[in-house]
Amino acid sequence: MQLCSVCSEQTPKYRCPSCKIRYCSLPCFKRHKDSCVPVKQLDPTVPEAQDAGKTDTWSVDDILQEDDIPDIVPPERLQLLGQSEKLKDLLSNPHLRQLLRTIDNANNKDEAMKAAMQEPLFVEFSDQCLKVVEKEAQSQQVSEDMDW
Repeated sequence: MQLCSVCSEQTPKYRCPSCKIRYCSLPCFKRHKDSCVPVKQLDPTVPEAQDAGKTDTWSVDDILQEDDIPDIVPPERLQLLGQSEKLKDLLSNPHLRQLLRTIDNANNKDEAMKAAMQEPLFVEFSDQCLKVVEKEAQSQQVSEDMDW
């Protein structure tokens, strides 16, 4: 669940081709383009000719191997986060949205998370995310147990 990097109000549908931030509309893109700082391209591992037909989409499977993280939450359960009214209410708070942007933009995400965990609002947000995901996991486990 992500918010537009420009207005912080809508769900982003687009990505800036220069700096890769996400934005929700043409007006937001126009506001953004004056301050856009293109990201430097690292040495590509795939020649451009082979990469020409690819789009800028990716999935969790592209960046994580199953052994990389012990507690991977399936995408189906992550989608339930978008349906939680409690999370929507929490995300209406501009301070929480700013905390999330700070973490997302941080060079050292571990340190940014440690700092954010000192904020009661962020702890409440994190706890609610876990409740939504774990509640679904528990209900699936119960149904699987009943199928025996």
